[in-house]
Amino acid sequence: MTEASEPRESMSYDVVVVGAGPAGLAAAIRLKQVAPSAAVCVVEKGSEVGAHILSGAVIEPRALAELFPDWKERGAPLAVPVAEDRFYFLTSARALRVPHWVMPPEFDNRGNYIASLANLCRWLGKQAEATGVEIYPGFAASEVLYDANGAVAGVATGDMGVGKDGSRRSTFTRGVELRAKYTLFAEGARGSLTKKLTERFALQQTADPQTYGIGIKELWEIDPKRHRQGLVMHTAGWPLDIATYGGSFLYHVDNNQVAVGFVIGLDYRNPHLDPYAEFQRFKTHPAVRPYFEGGKRIAYGARALTEGGYQSIPELVFPGGALIGCTAGFMNMPKIKGSHTAMKSGMVAAEAAARALAAGNANDRLDDYPRALAASWVYRELHRVRNFRPALDWGLVAGTLYAGFELKVLRGRVPWTFRHHADHGRLRKAADAPKIAYPKPDGVITFDRLSSVFISNTNHEEDQPVHLRLKDKAVPVAHNLALYDAPEQRFCPAGVYEIVRDGGGGNPRLQINAQNCVHCKTCDIKDPTQNIDWTVPEGGGGPNYPNM
Repeated sequence: MTEASEPRESMSYDVVVVGAGPAGLAAAIRLKQVAPSAAVCVVEKGSEVGAHILSGAVIEPRALAELFPDWKERGAPLAVPVAEDRFYFLTSARALRVPHWVMPPEFDNRGNYIASLANLCRWLGKQAEATGVEIYPGFAASEVLYDANGAVAGVATGDMGVGKDGSRRSTFTRGVELRAKYTLFAEGARGSLTKKLTERFALQQTADPQTYGIGIKELWEIDPKRHRQGLVMHTAGWPLDIATYGGSFLYHVDNNQVAVGFVIGLDYRNPHLDPYAEFQRFKTHPAVRPYFEGGKRIAYGARALTEGGYQSIPELVFPGGALIGCTAGFMNMPKIKGSHTAMKSGMVAAEAAARALAAGNANDRLDDYPRALAASWVYRELHRVRNFRPALDWGLVAGTLYAGFELKVLRGRVPWTFRHHADHGRLRKAADAPKIAYPKPDGVITFDRLSSVFISNTNHEEDQPVHLRLKDKAVPVAHNLALYDAPEQRFCPAGVYEIVRDGGGGNPRLQINAQNCVHCKTCDIKDPTQNIDWTVPEGGGGPNYPNM
Protein backbone atom coordinates (compact mmCIF):
# COMPACT_ATOMS: atom_id res chain seq x y z
CA MET A 1 0.00 0.00 0.00
CA THR A 2 1.44 3.40 -0.96
CA GLU A 3 1.91 6.19 1.53
CA ALA A 4 -0.79 8.29 -0.19
CA SER A 5 -3.38 5.50 0.03
CA GLU A 6 -2.50 4.21 3.49
CA PRO A 7 -5.44 4.98 5.79
CA ARG A 8 -5.01 7.61 8.47
CA GLU A 9 -6.45 7.70 11.94
CA SER A 10 -9.60 9.81 11.92
CA MET A 11 -11.16 11.99 14.63
CA SER A 12 -14.56 13.65 14.29
CA TYR A 13 -15.71 17.02 15.61
CA ASP A 14 -18.54 19.43 15.10
CA VAL A 15 -16.09 22.22 14.24
CA VAL A 16 -12.38 22.18 13.47
CA VAL A 17 -10.46 25.47 13.57
CA VAL A 18 -7.18 25.73 11.66
CA GLY A 19 -4.85 28.14 13.45
CA ALA A 20 -4.56 29.19 17.11
CA GLY A 21 -4.29 32.91 16.48
CA PRO A 22 -6.68 35.52 17.89
CA ALA A 23 -9.43 34.77 15.33
CA GLY A 24 -9.24 30.99 15.67
CA LEU A 25 -9.19 30.99 19.46
CA ALA A 26 -11.96 33.60 19.69
CA ALA A 27 -14.08 31.44 17.36
CA ALA A 28 -13.49 28.29 19.43
CA ILE A 29 -14.28 30.06 22.69
CA ARG A 30 -17.39 31.74 21.34
CA LEU A 31 -18.69 28.45 19.95
CA LYS A 32 -18.39 26.79 23.34
CA GLN A 33 -20.05 29.79 25.00
CA VAL A 34 -23.16 29.53 22.82
CA ALA A 35 -23.09 25.76 22.18
CA PRO A 36 -21.43 24.12 25.20
CA SER A 37 -22.04 20.58 23.93
CA ALA A 38 -20.29 21.17 20.59
CA ALA A 39 -17.08 19.22 19.99
CA VAL A 40 -14.45 21.78 18.97
CA CYS A 41 -10.82 21.24 17.98
CA VAL A 42 -8.07 23.76 17.16
CA VAL A 43 -5.00 22.59 15.25
CA GLU A 44 -1.88 24.76 15.31
CA LYS A 45 1.35 24.32 13.34
CA GLY A 46 3.52 26.13 15.90
CA SER A 47 5.21 24.16 18.65
CA GLU A 48 2.90 25.85 21.15
CA VAL A 49 0.07 28.35 21.06
CA GLY A 50 1.69 31.72 20.38
CA ALA A 51 4.92 30.33 18.91
CA HIS A 52 4.17 31.76 15.44
CA ILE A 53 2.25 34.86 16.55
CA LEU A 54 3.91 38.19 15.79
CA SER A 55 2.40 41.66 15.82
CA GLY A 56 3.30 45.19 16.97
CA ALA A 57 1.08 45.28 18.96
CA VAL A 58 -1.26 47.96 20.17
CA ILE A 59 -4.50 46.14 20.91
CA GLU A 60 -7.97 47.61 20.84
CA PRO A 61 -9.91 45.54 23.40
CA ARG A 62 -13.38 45.94 21.84
CA ALA A 63 -13.78 42.35 20.63
CA LEU A 64 -12.06 40.94 23.71
CA ALA A 65 -14.56 42.78 25.90
CA GLU A 66 -17.42 41.24 23.91
CA LEU A 67 -15.90 37.78 24.31
CA PHE A 68 -15.02 38.22 27.99
CA PRO A 69 -16.59 41.28 29.65
CA ASP A 70 -14.51 40.39 32.71
CA TRP A 71 -11.21 40.07 30.82
CA LYS A 72 -9.36 42.22 33.35
CA GLU A 73 -10.51 40.07 36.27
CA ARG A 74 -9.56 36.96 34.31
CA GLY A 75 -5.99 38.27 34.02
CA ALA A 76 -5.71 38.93 30.28
CA PRO A 77 -2.15 40.10 29.59
CA LEU A 78 -3.03 43.68 28.66
CA ALA A 79 -1.16 45.51 31.39
CA VAL A 80 0.29 48.57 29.63
CA PRO A 81 -2.31 51.16 28.62
CA VAL A 82 -1.23 53.63 25.96
CA ALA A 83 -0.08 56.79 27.72
CA GLU A 84 1.04 58.93 24.77
CA ASP A 85 0.83 58.96 20.98
CA ARG A 86 3.53 60.49 18.78
CA PHE A 87 3.73 60.56 14.99
CA TYR A 88 6.76 61.81 13.03
CA PHE A 89 7.69 62.36 9.41
CA LEU A 90 11.37 61.56 9.02
CA THR A 91 13.94 63.06 6.70
CA SER A 92 17.46 61.66 6.72
CA ALA A 93 18.45 64.04 9.51
CA ARG A 94 15.27 65.36 11.12
CA ALA A 95 12.08 64.13 12.79
CA LEU A 96 9.10 66.42 12.22
CA ARG A 97 6.38 65.76 14.80
CA VAL A 98 2.81 66.00 13.57
CA PRO A 99 0.44 67.65 16.09
CA HIS A 100 -2.05 65.18 17.51
CA TRP A 101 -5.04 67.36 16.64
CA VAL A 102 -4.16 67.10 12.93
CA MET A 103 -4.33 63.32 12.89
CA PRO A 104 -7.49 61.36 11.92
CA PRO A 105 -9.29 59.66 14.82
CA GLU A 106 -7.97 56.26 13.69
CA PHE A 107 -4.53 57.33 14.92
CA ASP A 108 -5.79 57.94 18.46
CA ASN A 109 -4.79 55.07 20.74
CA ARG A 110 -6.45 56.21 23.95
CA GLY A 111 -8.12 53.23 25.59
CA ASN A 112 -5.81 50.75 23.84
CA TYR A 113 -3.04 48.60 25.27
CA ILE A 114 0.52 47.79 24.27
CA ALA A 115 0.92 44.04 24.54
CA SER A 116 2.42 40.87 23.16
CA LEU A 117 -0.16 39.33 20.83
CA ALA A 118 1.64 36.00 21.25
CA ASN A 119 1.06 36.14 25.00
CA LEU A 120 -2.55 37.18 24.51
CA CYS A 121 -3.02 34.09 22.35
CA ARG A 122 -1.39 31.92 24.99
CA TRP A 123 -3.90 33.30 27.47
CA LEU A 124 -6.80 32.79 25.05
CA GLY A 125 -5.63 29.22 24.55
CA LYS A 126 -5.97 28.54 28.27
CA GLN A 127 -9.43 30.11 28.29
CA ALA A 128 -10.41 27.92 25.34
CA GLU A 129 -9.19 24.74 27.00
CA ALA A 130 -11.12 25.66 30.15
CA THR A 131 -14.33 25.62 28.09
CA GLY A 132 -13.56 22.14 26.71
CA VAL A 133 -11.88 23.06 23.42
CA GLU A 134 -9.22 20.55 22.34
CA ILE A 135 -6.04 22.28 21.11
CA TYR A 136 -3.33 20.40 19.24
CA PRO A 137 -0.15 22.47 18.81
CA GLY A 138 2.72 21.07 16.79
CA PHE A 139 0.45 19.63 14.10
CA ALA A 140 0.38 21.34 10.72
CA ALA A 141 -2.83 21.10 8.70
CA SER A 142 -1.46 20.22 5.27
CA GLU A 143 -4.51 19.02 3.35
CA VAL A 144 -8.17 19.97 3.03
CA LEU A 145 -10.56 17.01 3.13
CA TYR A 146 -13.66 16.94 0.94
CA ASP A 147 -16.77 14.80 1.01
CA ALA A 148 -18.39 13.04 -1.96
CA ASN A 149 -20.24 16.25 -2.88
CA GLY A 150 -17.09 18.36 -2.93
CA ALA A 151 -17.81 20.11 0.36
CA VAL A 152 -15.04 20.69 2.89
CA ALA A 153 -15.14 17.92 5.47
CA GLY A 154 -12.15 18.81 7.65
CA VAL A 155 -8.37 18.77 7.34
CA ALA A 156 -5.51 16.29 7.61
CA THR A 157 -2.28 16.97 9.42
CA GLY A 158 0.99 16.32 7.63
CA ASP A 159 2.97 13.12 7.91
CA MET A 160 5.91 13.32 10.31
CA GLY A 161 9.28 11.65 9.82
CA VAL A 162 9.49 11.92 6.03
CA GLY A 163 13.04 12.30 4.71
CA LYS A 164 14.18 14.94 2.26
CA ASP A 165 14.15 12.32 -0.50
CA GLY A 166 10.58 11.32 0.34
CA SER A 167 11.52 8.13 2.15
CA ARG A 168 10.23 7.20 5.58
CA ARG A 169 12.59 7.68 8.49
CA SER A 170 12.43 5.54 11.61
CA THR A 171 10.30 8.27 13.22
CA PHE A 172 7.64 8.19 10.49
CA THR A 173 4.10 8.86 11.71
CA ARG A 174 1.11 9.11 9.43
CA GLY A 175 -0.95 12.28 9.64
CA VAL A 176 -4.37 12.39 11.25
CA GLU A 177 -7.71 13.26 9.67
CA LEU A 178 -9.69 15.80 11.66
CA ARG A 179 -13.17 15.55 10.22
CA ALA A 180 -15.78 18.17 10.92
CA LYS A 181 -19.26 19.36 10.07
CA TYR A 182 -17.73 22.83 9.63
CA THR A 183 -14.11 23.91 9.30
CA LEU A 184 -12.98 27.46 10.07
CA PHE A 185 -9.70 28.55 8.50
CA ALA A 186 -7.77 31.05 10.62
CA GLU A 187 -4.30 30.67 9.14
CA GLY A 188 -3.28 34.33 9.15
CA ALA A 189 -2.00 36.23 6.12
CA ARG A 190 -1.58 34.11 2.96
CA GLY A 191 -2.63 30.83 4.54
CA SER A 192 -1.43 27.84 2.53
CA LEU A 193 -4.77 26.00 2.71
CA THR A 194 -6.71 29.22 2.22
CA LYS A 195 -4.77 29.75 -0.99
CA LYS A 196 -5.98 26.39 -2.29
CA LEU A 197 -9.54 27.03 -1.18
CA THR A 198 -9.51 30.43 -2.86
CA GLU A 199 -8.54 28.81 -6.16
CA ARG A 200 -10.97 25.88 -5.85
CA PHE A 201 -14.02 27.98 -4.94
CA ALA A 202 -13.00 31.23 -6.78
CA LEU A 203 -13.32 33.16 -3.53
CA GLN A 204 -11.43 36.25 -4.73
CA GLN A 205 -13.34 36.53 -8.00
CA THR A 206 -15.72 39.27 -6.86
CA ALA A 207 -13.16 41.21 -4.80
CA ASP A 208 -9.99 43.15 -5.50
CA PRO A 209 -6.69 41.25 -5.22
CA GLN A 210 -5.47 41.04 -1.67
CA THR A 211 -2.49 43.28 -0.98
CA TYR A 212 0.07 42.78 1.77
CA GLY A 213 2.87 44.31 3.77
CA ILE A 214 5.94 42.75 5.35
CA GLY A 215 6.33 43.53 9.04
CA ILE A 216 9.74 43.07 10.67
CA LYS A 217 10.07 43.39 14.43
CA GLU A 218 12.64 43.32 17.20
CA LEU A 219 12.23 43.38 20.96
CA TRP A 220 14.83 45.30 22.97
CA GLU A 221 15.74 45.83 26.60
CA ILE A 222 16.82 49.46 26.80
CA ASP A 223 18.40 51.85 29.28
CA PRO A 224 15.73 52.65 31.92
CA LYS A 225 16.54 56.35 31.50
CA ARG A 226 15.30 56.18 27.91
CA HIS A 227 12.21 54.11 28.64
CA ARG A 228 8.74 55.73 28.60
CA GLN A 229 6.22 53.03 29.50
CA GLY A 230 3.04 53.44 27.46
CA LEU A 231 4.62 55.57 24.71
CA VAL A 232 3.43 54.75 21.19
CA MET A 233 5.54 56.24 18.40
CA HIS A 234 5.00 55.88 14.66
CA THR A 235 6.97 57.31 11.75
CA ALA A 236 6.69 57.64 7.99
CA GLY A 237 9.24 58.78 5.42
CA TRP A 238 12.96 58.05 5.64
CA PRO A 239 14.59 55.66 4.90
CA LEU A 240 11.98 54.91 2.21
CA ASP A 241 11.55 57.10 -0.84
CA ILE A 242 8.30 59.02 -1.26
CA ALA A 243 6.92 56.48 -3.76
CA THR A 244 7.12 53.51 -1.37
CA TYR A 245 4.52 52.86 1.32
CA GLY A 246 5.81 51.98 4.76
CA GLY A 247 6.58 53.16 8.25
CA SER A 248 7.81 52.25 11.69
CA PHE A 249 6.58 51.69 15.21
CA LEU A 250 8.21 51.94 18.62
CA TYR A 251 6.10 50.71 21.52
CA HIS A 252 7.39 51.09 25.07
CA VAL A 253 6.09 48.11 27.03
CA ASP A 254 6.90 47.21 30.64
CA ASN A 255 10.17 45.91 32.10
CA ASN A 256 12.20 48.55 30.20
CA GLN A 257 11.41 46.85 26.91
CA VAL A 258 10.66 48.42 23.53
CA ALA A 259 9.08 46.72 20.54
CA VAL A 260 10.44 48.26 17.35
CA GLY A 261 9.39 47.36 13.87
CA PHE A 262 9.05 48.41 10.27
CA VAL A 263 6.28 47.67 7.77
CA ILE A 264 6.71 47.99 4.00
CA GLY A 265 3.91 47.50 1.51
CA LEU A 266 4.67 44.56 -0.77
CA ASP A 267 3.49 46.58 -3.75
CA TYR A 268 6.89 48.32 -3.76
CA ARG A 269 8.33 48.89 -7.24
CA ASN A 270 12.12 48.86 -6.92
CA PRO A 271 13.47 45.27 -7.06
CA HIS A 272 16.68 46.42 -5.39
CA LEU A 273 14.77 47.39 -2.23
CA ASP A 274 15.55 45.21 0.78
CA PRO A 275 12.89 45.47 3.53
CA TYR A 276 15.15 43.94 6.17
CA ALA A 277 17.98 46.36 5.38
CA GLU A 278 15.56 49.31 5.37
CA PHE A 279 14.49 48.38 8.88
CA GLN A 280 18.07 48.14 10.09
CA ARG A 281 18.87 51.49 8.51
CA PHE A 282 15.83 53.08 10.13
CA LYS A 283 17.26 52.35 13.59
CA THR A 284 20.26 54.58 12.81
CA HIS A 285 18.15 57.74 12.48
CA PRO A 286 19.28 60.46 14.94
CA ALA A 287 15.83 60.54 16.55
CA VAL A 288 15.68 56.75 16.90
CA ARG A 289 19.17 55.44 17.58
CA PRO A 290 19.45 56.92 21.11
CA TYR A 291 16.65 54.67 22.35
CA PHE A 292 18.79 51.61 21.63
CA GLU A 293 22.24 52.81 22.66
CA GLY A 294 23.34 50.76 25.63
CA GLY A 295 20.44 48.36 25.11
CA LYS A 296 20.21 44.70 24.15
CA ARG A 297 18.22 43.08 21.35
CA ILE A 298 16.43 40.00 22.69
CA ALA A 299 14.02 38.85 19.96
CA TYR A 300 13.41 39.10 16.21
CA GLY A 301 10.69 38.04 13.80
CA ALA A 302 8.84 38.84 10.60
CA ARG A 303 5.35 38.28 9.22
CA ALA A 304 3.26 39.35 6.27
CA LEU A 305 0.08 41.26 7.04
CA THR A 306 -3.05 41.71 4.97
CA GLU A 307 -3.55 45.34 3.94
CA GLY A 308 -6.30 45.20 1.32
CA GLY A 309 -9.16 45.89 3.69
CA TYR A 310 -12.79 46.32 2.66
CA GLN A 311 -12.49 45.95 -1.11
CA SER A 312 -10.22 42.89 -0.90
CA ILE A 313 -12.35 40.78 1.44
CA PRO A 314 -13.02 37.53 -0.45
CA GLU A 315 -16.17 35.47 -0.38
CA LEU A 316 -16.00 34.15 3.15
CA VAL A 317 -17.95 30.90 2.93
CA PHE A 318 -18.02 27.75 0.83
CA PRO A 319 -19.62 24.36 1.39
CA GLY A 320 -18.42 23.07 4.76
CA GLY A 321 -16.22 25.96 5.79
CA ALA A 322 -15.39 29.62 6.20
CA LEU A 323 -12.47 32.05 6.31
CA ILE A 324 -11.94 34.09 9.47
CA GLY A 325 -9.36 36.57 10.70
CA CYS A 326 -6.36 37.78 8.76
CA THR A 327 -6.49 34.87 6.33
CA ALA A 328 -9.49 36.76 4.89
CA GLY A 329 -8.06 40.21 5.64
CA PHE A 330 -9.78 42.49 8.15
CA MET A 331 -6.88 44.84 8.89
CA ASN A 332 -7.77 48.48 9.60
CA MET A 333 -4.77 50.09 7.93
CA PRO A 334 -4.79 53.62 9.39
CA LYS A 335 -5.27 52.11 12.84
CA ILE A 336 -2.52 49.56 12.06
CA LYS A 337 -4.69 47.03 13.88
CA GLY A 338 -6.37 43.82 12.88
CA SER A 339 -6.61 41.69 16.02
CA HIS A 340 -9.91 43.15 17.21
CA THR A 341 -11.57 42.77 13.81
CA ALA A 342 -10.06 39.28 13.38
CA MET A 343 -11.44 38.18 16.73
CA LYS A 344 -14.87 39.59 15.94
CA SER A 345 -14.96 37.75 12.60
CA GLY A 346 -14.22 34.49 14.39
CA MET A 347 -16.93 35.14 16.96
CA VAL A 348 -19.53 35.91 14.28
CA ALA A 349 -18.57 32.77 12.34
CA ALA A 350 -18.83 30.69 15.52
CA GLU A 351 -22.32 32.00 16.20
CA ALA A 352 -23.35 31.09 12.64
CA ALA A 353 -21.88 27.60 13.06
CA ALA A 354 -23.72 27.16 16.35
CA ARG A 355 -27.02 28.03 14.70
CA ALA A 356 -26.32 25.58 11.87
CA LEU A 357 -25.45 22.79 14.28
CA ALA A 358 -28.59 23.45 16.31
CA ALA A 359 -30.62 23.08 13.10
CA GLY A 360 -28.98 19.72 12.39
CA ASN A 361 -27.02 20.99 9.39
CA ALA A 362 -23.54 19.91 8.29
CA ASN A 363 -21.06 20.64 5.49
CA ASP A 364 -23.22 23.32 3.88
CA ARG A 365 -22.62 27.05 3.48
CA LEU A 366 -22.66 29.19 6.61
CA ASP A 367 -24.30 32.08 4.81
CA ASP A 368 -25.42 33.59 8.12
CA TYR A 369 -21.78 34.41 8.81
CA PRO A 370 -21.07 36.92 6.01
CA ARG A 371 -24.53 38.44 6.42
CA ALA A 372 -24.03 39.00 10.13
CA LEU A 373 -20.48 40.24 9.67
CA ALA A 374 -21.59 42.74 7.00
CA ALA A 375 -24.09 44.13 9.54
CA SER A 376 -21.49 44.36 12.32
CA TRP A 377 -19.14 47.13 13.37
CA VAL A 378 -16.31 45.35 11.51
CA TYR A 379 -17.64 46.26 8.06
CA ARG A 380 -18.61 49.77 9.14
CA GLU A 381 -15.10 50.32 10.45
CA LEU A 382 -13.40 48.94 7.34
CA HIS A 383 -15.70 50.72 4.89
CA ARG A 384 -14.86 54.07 6.44
CA VAL A 385 -11.11 53.60 5.90
CA ARG A 386 -11.25 51.72 2.58
CA ASN A 387 -9.44 54.38 0.56
CA PHE A 388 -6.52 54.94 2.94
CA ARG A 389 -4.19 52.25 1.65
CA PRO A 390 -4.83 52.60 -2.11
CA ALA A 391 -4.49 56.40 -1.88
CA LEU A 392 -0.91 55.94 -0.74
CA ASP A 393 -0.16 54.40 -4.11
CA TRP A 394 0.01 58.04 -5.26
CA GLY A 395 3.10 58.55 -3.12
CA LEU A 396 3.77 59.62 0.45
CA VAL A 397 2.90 63.32 0.13
CA ALA A 398 -0.15 63.26 -2.16
CA GLY A 399 -1.50 60.03 -0.65
CA THR A 400 -1.14 61.21 2.94
CA LEU A 401 -2.80 64.56 2.23
CA TYR A 402 -5.74 62.95 0.46
CA ALA A 403 -6.19 60.10 2.96
CA GLY A 404 -5.94 62.48 5.89
CA PHE A 405 -8.56 64.80 4.37
CA GLU A 406 -10.97 61.95 3.64
CA LEU A 407 -10.68 60.49 7.14
CA LYS A 408 -10.40 63.70 9.17
CA VAL A 409 -12.84 65.95 7.32
CA LEU A 410 -15.11 63.71 5.26
CA ARG A 411 -15.06 60.81 7.76
CA GLY A 412 -14.84 58.31 4.91
CA ARG A 413 -18.23 59.36 3.52
CA VAL A 414 -17.36 59.45 -0.18
CA PRO A 415 -19.15 57.64 -3.01
CA TRP A 416 -16.01 56.16 -4.57
CA THR A 417 -13.80 53.23 -3.68
CA PHE A 418 -10.22 53.03 -4.94
CA ARG A 419 -8.96 49.70 -6.29
CA HIS A 420 -6.03 47.44 -5.44
CA HIS A 421 -3.51 45.69 -7.68
CA ALA A 422 -1.74 42.39 -7.01
CA ASP A 423 1.61 42.97 -5.29
CA HIS A 424 3.64 40.53 -7.37
CA GLY A 425 2.98 42.42 -10.60
CA ARG A 426 4.32 45.77 -9.41
CA LEU A 427 8.09 45.37 -9.75
CA ARG A 428 9.99 47.39 -12.32
CA LYS A 429 12.85 45.80 -14.23
CA ALA A 430 16.14 45.99 -12.35
CA ALA A 431 17.77 47.94 -15.18
CA ASP A 432 15.09 50.64 -14.87
CA ALA A 433 15.31 51.08 -11.10
CA PRO A 434 17.97 52.81 -8.99
CA LYS A 435 20.23 50.59 -6.93
CA ILE A 436 20.26 51.13 -3.17
CA ALA A 437 23.47 51.14 -1.14
CA TYR A 438 22.88 49.75 2.34
CA PRO A 439 25.43 50.18 5.14
CA LYS A 440 26.96 47.09 6.67
CA PRO A 441 25.50 46.10 10.06
CA ASP A 442 27.53 47.19 13.06
CA GLY A 443 26.43 44.35 15.38
CA VAL A 444 25.38 46.90 18.00
CA ILE A 445 22.30 48.69 16.65
CA THR A 446 22.04 46.97 13.28
CA PHE A 447 22.45 43.26 12.57
CA ASP A 448 22.78 40.76 9.73
CA ARG A 449 20.02 38.37 8.76
CA LEU A 450 21.49 35.18 10.15
CA SER A 451 22.09 36.57 13.62
CA SER A 452 18.49 37.77 13.56
CA VAL A 453 17.14 34.38 12.52
CA PHE A 454 19.14 32.84 15.37
CA ILE A 455 17.29 34.86 18.03
CA SER A 456 13.93 34.06 16.42
CA ASN A 457 14.51 30.49 17.71
CA THR A 458 13.70 29.16 14.26
CA ASN A 459 14.24 25.48 13.71
CA HIS A 460 13.12 22.84 11.23
CA GLU A 461 13.94 19.17 11.09
CA GLU A 462 16.66 19.26 8.43
CA ASP A 463 15.92 15.87 6.88
CA GLN A 464 12.45 16.66 5.56
CA PRO A 465 11.12 17.69 2.15
CA VAL A 466 11.72 21.38 1.42
CA HIS A 467 8.47 23.20 2.15
CA LEU A 468 9.29 26.08 -0.23
CA ARG A 469 8.49 24.63 -3.62
CA LEU A 470 9.24 25.96 -7.09
CA LYS A 471 6.65 25.32 -9.76
CA ASP A 472 9.39 25.75 -12.41
CA LYS A 473 13.01 25.40 -11.28
CA ALA A 474 14.27 27.41 -14.27
CA VAL A 475 12.38 30.59 -13.39
CA PRO A 476 14.61 31.93 -10.57
CA VAL A 477 17.62 32.28 -12.89
CA ALA A 478 16.06 32.62 -16.35
CA HIS A 479 13.45 35.16 -15.26
CA ASN A 480 13.95 36.59 -11.77
CA LEU A 481 17.72 36.96 -11.92
CA ALA A 482 17.75 38.08 -15.54
CA LEU A 483 15.01 40.72 -15.21
CA TYR A 484 14.83 41.66 -11.53
CA ASP A 485 18.29 40.83 -10.14
CA ALA A 486 16.83 37.95 -8.06
CA PRO A 487 14.64 40.00 -5.68
CA GLU A 488 13.90 36.92 -3.54
CA GLN A 489 17.37 37.40 -2.06
CA ARG A 490 16.15 40.72 -0.65
CA PHE A 491 12.43 40.43 0.03
CA CYS A 492 12.95 37.39 2.28
CA PRO A 493 13.81 38.68 5.80
CA ALA A 494 15.48 35.41 6.81
CA GLY A 495 18.11 34.67 4.16
CA VAL A 496 16.22 31.69 2.74
CA TYR A 497 16.91 32.47 -0.93
CA GLU A 498 20.45 32.79 -2.22
CA ILE A 499 21.94 32.93 -5.71
CA VAL A 500 25.12 30.89 -5.65
CA ARG A 501 27.64 30.52 -8.45
CA ASP A 502 30.10 27.77 -9.17
CA GLY A 503 33.83 28.49 -9.15
CA GLY A 504 34.64 31.21 -11.66
CA GLY A 505 31.32 32.99 -11.15
CA GLY A 506 29.34 31.11 -13.79
CA ASN A 507 26.28 28.87 -13.68
CA PRO A 508 24.14 30.76 -11.17
CA ARG A 509 21.51 28.77 -9.34
CA LEU A 510 19.01 29.44 -6.58
CA GLN A 511 19.79 27.84 -3.24
CA ILE A 512 16.88 27.53 -0.80
CA ASN A 513 17.93 27.57 2.85
CA ALA A 514 14.58 26.33 4.13
CA GLN A 515 15.94 25.87 7.66
CA ASN A 516 15.96 29.68 8.04
CA CYS A 517 12.28 30.20 7.15
CA VAL A 518 10.34 32.24 9.73
CA HIS A 519 7.00 31.50 8.00
CA CYS A 520 6.37 35.12 6.99
CA LYS A 521 4.94 34.08 3.56
CA THR A 522 6.53 37.06 1.76
CA CYS A 523 8.07 34.85 -0.92
CA ASP A 524 4.69 33.35 -1.81
CA ILE A 525 3.26 36.87 -2.15
CA LYS A 526 5.99 38.89 -3.86
CA ASP A 527 7.59 36.42 -6.27
CA PRO A 528 7.06 38.08 -9.70
CA THR A 529 5.71 34.99 -11.50
CA GLN A 530 4.11 33.36 -8.43
CA ASN A 531 6.54 30.50 -8.90
CA ILE A 532 7.19 29.97 -5.17
CA ASP A 533 4.59 27.93 -3.31
CA TRP A 534 4.86 28.12 0.49
CA THR A 535 3.63 24.89 2.07
CA VAL A 536 3.66 23.77 5.68
CA PRO A 537 6.75 21.95 6.96
CA GLU A 538 6.54 19.35 9.71
CA GLY A 539 4.41 20.53 12.60
CA GLY A 540 6.32 22.33 15.31
CA GLY A 541 8.88 23.75 12.87
CA GLY A 542 9.54 27.43 12.34
CA PRO A 543 10.06 30.24 14.82
CA ASN A 544 9.34 30.13 18.54
CA TYR A 545 8.53 33.70 19.47
CA PRO A 546 8.70 34.79 23.11
CA ASN A 547 6.68 37.90 24.01
CA MET A 548 6.20 38.90 20.37
